[in-house]
Amino acid sequence: MLYPYIKSLHLIFVVTWFAGLFYIPRLFIYHIEAWQKPSPDREILSDQLKLMAKRLWYIITWPSAILCTLFAIWLLILMPAWLQQPWMHVKLAFVALLFVYHIKCHQIFKQLQRDQVKYTSRFMRIWNEVATLVLFAVVFLVILKNAFNWIYGVIGIFVLALLLMLGIRLYKRIRDKNPNA
Repeated sequence: MLYPYIKSLHLIFVVTWFAGLFYIPRLFIYHIEAWQKPSPDREILSDQLKLMAKRLWYIITWPSAILCTLFAIWLLILMPAWLQQPWMHVKLAFVALLFVYHIKCHQIFKQLQRDQVKYTSRFMRIWNEVATLVLFAVVFLVILKNAFNWIYGVIGIFVLALLLMLGIRLYKRIRDKNPNA
């Protein structure tokens, strides 16, 4: 009887967690690019972006990750047979990868909060797509379950990654021609 409510809450926090993971690298990009501006613009933008990132990270992203995980554990307690399914093992591996990504984002967040810029905006644009790839993989695994065809799935993830990289390059060309784009 609790299952639909727990699943709904899990999905809500999946959405809000990913919203945070999609937006925080964009803030990183803006923060990195702000450091290329002259004073006082650099300091004004940096302070504002730090505040925005802090609020996003601690008010939305971290709580969503924790609540998503708690509701996922509750679902697994309610449905222990899922742990015997191969698709669930793969999904949990992708979730582990997502947590590695989350922790790395946290490290980058902390560096930028201390005004330590260690990455380029181009790197961050590519980094921003990692969560997208994980999302695609997890959604297809959950929806298709045992019908998931590994060959097509792996090829699909690589094609998606390639398309994302091409999109990033195209955007860079457009920006180089028109800096206000």
